[in-house]
Amino acid sequence: MPRDSTATRALLLTEAERLFAEQGVWQAGVGEIVAAAGQRNASALTYHFGSREGVLDRILAEHEGPIDAHRGELLECLGDEPPNHAVLDALVRPMSARLADVRGRRYLRIVAQLASRFPMWREARAGLEHRHLLRALDLLERRPAHLPEAVRRERLVAMMQLMTSSLAERARLLDAGGDAELGGADFEANLTDMLAGVLGAPATLPA
Repeated sequence: MPRDSTATRALLLTEAERLFAEQGVWQAGVGEIVAAAGQRNASALTYHFGSREGVLDRILAEHEGPIDAHRGELLECLGDEPPNHAVLDALVRPMSARLADVRGRRYLRIVAQLASRFPMWREARAGLEHRHLLRALDLLERRPAHLPEAVRRERLVAMMQLMTSSLAERARLLDAGGDAELGGADFEANLTDMLAGVLGAPATLPA
Protein backbone atom coordinates (compact mmCIF):
# COMPACT_ATOMS: atom_id res chain seq x y z
CA MET A 1 0.00 0.00 0.00
CA PRO A 2 1.47 3.42 -0.94
CA ARG A 3 2.45 5.64 1.94
CA ASP A 4 0.02 8.48 2.70
CA SER A 5 1.76 11.71 1.73
CA THR A 6 -0.93 14.06 3.07
CA ALA A 7 0.93 14.81 6.30
CA THR A 8 4.20 15.43 4.45
CA ARG A 9 2.56 17.83 2.03
CA ALA A 10 0.91 19.69 4.90
CA LEU A 11 4.23 20.05 6.76
CA LEU A 12 6.02 21.31 3.67
CA LEU A 13 3.23 23.77 2.96
CA THR A 14 3.22 25.09 6.53
CA GLU A 15 6.98 25.59 6.65
CA ALA A 16 7.11 27.14 3.18
CA GLU A 17 4.40 29.58 4.20
CA ARG A 18 6.25 30.50 7.40
CA LEU A 19 9.65 30.95 5.75
CA PHE A 20 8.25 32.80 2.73
CA ALA A 21 6.64 35.26 5.14
CA GLU A 22 9.60 35.64 7.47
CA GLN A 23 12.55 35.47 5.09
CA GLY A 24 11.05 36.25 1.69
CA VAL A 25 9.46 34.25 -1.09
CA TRP A 26 12.66 34.27 -3.15
CA GLN A 27 15.12 34.35 -0.24
CA ALA A 28 13.97 31.27 1.71
CA GLY A 29 15.95 28.22 0.67
CA VAL A 30 14.14 25.16 -0.62
CA GLY A 31 16.50 23.00 1.41
CA GLU A 32 15.66 24.99 4.52
CA ILE A 33 11.95 24.43 3.94
CA VAL A 34 12.50 20.70 3.53
CA ALA A 35 14.63 20.51 6.68
CA ALA A 36 12.13 22.57 8.71
CA ALA A 37 9.41 20.12 7.66
CA GLY A 38 11.53 17.27 9.02
CA GLN A 39 12.08 15.63 5.64
CA ARG A 40 15.31 13.78 4.81
CA ASN A 41 14.74 13.71 1.07
CA ALA A 42 16.20 16.93 -0.34
CA SER A 43 13.81 16.82 -3.30
CA ALA A 44 10.66 16.45 -1.16
CA LEU A 45 9.28 19.88 -2.02
CA THR A 46 9.91 19.39 -5.73
CA TYR A 47 8.28 15.96 -5.59
CA HIS A 48 5.10 17.23 -3.92
CA PHE A 49 4.71 20.69 -5.47
CA GLY A 50 6.93 20.73 -8.55
CA SER A 51 8.80 23.92 -7.69
CA ARG A 52 8.99 26.96 -5.45
CA GLU A 53 6.30 28.54 -7.66
CA GLY A 54 4.18 25.43 -7.22
CA VAL A 55 4.16 25.60 -3.43
CA LEU A 56 3.64 29.39 -3.59
CA ASP A 57 0.56 28.94 -5.77
CA ARG A 58 -0.77 26.31 -3.38
CA ILE A 59 -0.34 28.67 -0.43
CA LEU A 60 -2.13 31.45 -2.28
CA ALA A 61 -4.96 29.12 -3.33
CA GLU A 62 -5.64 28.01 0.24
CA HIS A 63 -6.22 31.59 1.34
CA GLU A 64 -7.65 33.27 -1.74
CA GLY A 65 -10.66 31.01 -2.14
CA PRO A 66 -12.27 32.04 1.19
CA ILE A 67 -11.15 35.66 0.74
CA ASP A 68 -12.76 35.93 -2.68
CA ALA A 69 -15.95 34.28 -1.45
CA HIS A 70 -16.16 36.90 1.33
CA ARG A 71 -15.44 39.63 -1.21
CA GLY A 72 -18.24 38.32 -3.43
CA GLU A 73 -20.73 38.47 -0.56
CA LEU A 74 -19.85 42.11 0.07
CA LEU A 75 -20.00 43.08 -3.60
CA GLU A 76 -23.34 41.34 -4.10
CA CYS A 77 -24.98 43.84 -1.77
CA LEU A 78 -23.70 46.86 -3.71
CA GLY A 79 -25.48 46.67 -7.06
CA ASP A 80 -24.03 47.01 -10.55
CA GLU A 81 -22.27 50.37 -10.24
CA PRO A 82 -21.26 50.81 -6.61
CA PRO A 83 -19.24 53.85 -5.51
CA ASN A 84 -15.47 53.50 -5.28
CA HIS A 85 -15.39 53.62 -1.50
CA ALA A 86 -17.80 50.69 -1.21
CA VAL A 87 -15.77 48.63 -3.70
CA LEU A 88 -12.57 49.40 -1.81
CA ASP A 89 -14.22 48.39 1.45
CA ALA A 90 -15.07 45.06 -0.17
CA LEU A 91 -11.41 44.66 -1.09
CA VAL A 92 -10.01 45.63 2.30
CA ARG A 93 -12.28 43.85 4.77
CA PRO A 94 -11.74 40.26 3.59
CA MET A 95 -7.97 40.85 3.53
CA SER A 96 -7.94 42.60 6.91
CA ALA A 97 -9.81 39.68 8.44
CA ARG A 98 -6.70 37.53 7.81
CA LEU A 99 -4.87 39.56 10.46
CA ALA A 100 -6.75 37.60 13.12
CA ASP A 101 -4.64 34.43 12.85
CA VAL A 102 -1.00 33.59 12.28
CA ARG A 103 -1.47 31.84 8.93
CA GLY A 104 -3.53 34.74 7.63
CA ARG A 105 -0.81 37.17 8.65
CA ARG A 106 1.78 35.06 6.86
CA TYR A 107 -0.36 35.15 3.73
CA LEU A 108 -0.56 38.95 3.86
CA ARG A 109 3.20 39.22 4.23
CA ILE A 110 3.64 36.95 1.21
CA VAL A 111 1.18 38.75 -1.05
CA ALA A 112 2.91 42.08 -0.53
CA GLN A 113 6.07 40.56 -2.03
CA LEU A 114 4.27 39.81 -5.31
CA ALA A 115 3.88 43.41 -6.48
CA SER A 116 5.52 42.61 -9.81
CA ARG A 117 2.40 40.58 -10.64
CA PHE A 118 -0.05 43.40 -9.95
CA PRO A 119 0.09 45.03 -13.41
CA MET A 120 -0.94 41.65 -14.90
CA TRP A 121 -3.96 41.27 -12.62
CA ARG A 122 -6.21 40.21 -15.51
CA GLU A 123 -4.07 37.16 -16.23
CA ALA A 124 -5.72 34.38 -14.23
CA ARG A 125 -3.37 31.86 -12.62
CA ALA A 126 -4.45 28.22 -12.64
CA GLY A 127 -5.98 27.04 -9.39
CA LEU A 128 -6.59 30.53 -7.95
CA GLU A 129 -10.16 31.69 -7.34
CA HIS A 130 -10.43 35.47 -7.66
CA ARG A 131 -13.32 36.30 -9.98
CA HIS A 132 -14.78 38.79 -7.48
CA LEU A 133 -11.40 40.47 -7.17
CA LEU A 134 -11.30 40.81 -10.95
CA ARG A 135 -14.75 42.39 -10.98
CA ALA A 136 -13.76 44.90 -8.28
CA LEU A 137 -10.52 45.86 -10.02
CA ASP A 138 -12.28 46.21 -13.36
CA LEU A 139 -14.79 48.63 -11.82
CA LEU A 140 -12.02 50.69 -10.21
CA GLU A 141 -9.82 50.79 -13.29
CA ARG A 142 -12.58 52.47 -15.29
CA ARG A 143 -12.77 55.40 -12.87
CA PRO A 144 -12.56 58.38 -12.95
CA ALA A 145 -13.62 58.18 -16.57
CA HIS A 146 -12.18 61.61 -17.46
CA LEU A 147 -8.60 60.49 -16.74
CA PRO A 148 -6.42 58.90 -19.45
CA GLU A 149 -6.52 55.11 -19.40
CA ALA A 150 -2.78 54.88 -18.70
CA VAL A 151 -3.18 57.10 -15.62
CA ARG A 152 -6.04 54.99 -14.31
CA ARG A 153 -3.97 51.83 -14.75
CA GLU A 154 -1.03 53.38 -12.88
CA ARG A 155 -3.27 54.42 -10.03
CA LEU A 156 -4.88 51.01 -9.75
CA VAL A 157 -1.51 49.28 -9.44
CA ALA A 158 -0.35 51.87 -6.89
CA MET A 159 -3.55 51.28 -4.93
CA MET A 160 -2.92 47.53 -4.84
CA GLN A 161 0.66 48.12 -3.71
CA LEU A 162 -0.45 50.43 -0.91
CA MET A 163 -3.17 48.05 0.25
CA THR A 164 -0.96 44.95 0.37
CA SER A 165 2.08 46.71 1.86
CA SER A 166 -0.05 48.32 4.60
CA LEU A 167 -1.66 45.00 5.50
CA ALA A 168 1.71 43.23 5.44
CA GLU A 169 3.27 45.82 7.76
CA ARG A 170 0.40 45.48 10.22
CA ALA A 171 0.78 41.69 10.06
CA ARG A 172 4.52 42.03 10.74
CA LEU A 173 3.84 44.33 13.69
CA LEU A 174 1.30 41.93 15.20
CA ASP A 175 3.61 38.95 14.70
CA ALA A 176 6.37 40.86 16.51
CA GLY A 177 4.04 41.52 19.46
CA GLY A 178 3.85 45.25 18.79
CA ASP A 179 0.93 47.52 19.58
CA ALA A 180 -0.89 49.09 16.64
CA GLU A 181 -1.95 52.71 17.07
CA LEU A 182 -5.25 52.14 15.28
CA GLY A 183 -7.74 49.47 16.28
CA GLY A 184 -8.98 46.98 13.73
CA ALA A 185 -12.06 48.89 12.53
CA ASP A 186 -10.19 52.20 12.47
CA PHE A 187 -7.32 50.61 10.55
CA GLU A 188 -9.72 49.27 7.92
CA ALA A 189 -11.52 52.60 7.58
CA ASN A 190 -8.30 54.60 7.33
CA LEU A 191 -6.77 52.22 4.79
CA THR A 192 -9.93 52.38 2.68
CA ASP A 193 -9.82 56.18 2.81
CA MET A 194 -6.17 56.22 1.72
CA LEU A 195 -6.86 53.89 -1.20
CA ALA A 196 -9.76 56.07 -2.28
CA GLY A 197 -7.38 59.03 -2.21
CA VAL A 198 -4.93 57.27 -4.51
CA LEU A 199 -7.62 56.59 -7.10
CA GLY A 200 -9.41 59.91 -6.84
CA ALA A 201 -6.56 62.36 -6.36
CA PRO A 202 -6.73 65.56 -8.46
CA ALA A 203 -4.93 65.18 -11.76
CA THR A 204 -2.63 67.69 -13.46
CA LEU A 205 -2.22 65.61 -16.60
CA PRO A 206 -4.42 66.58 -19.55
CA ALA A 207 -7.40 64.33 -20.20
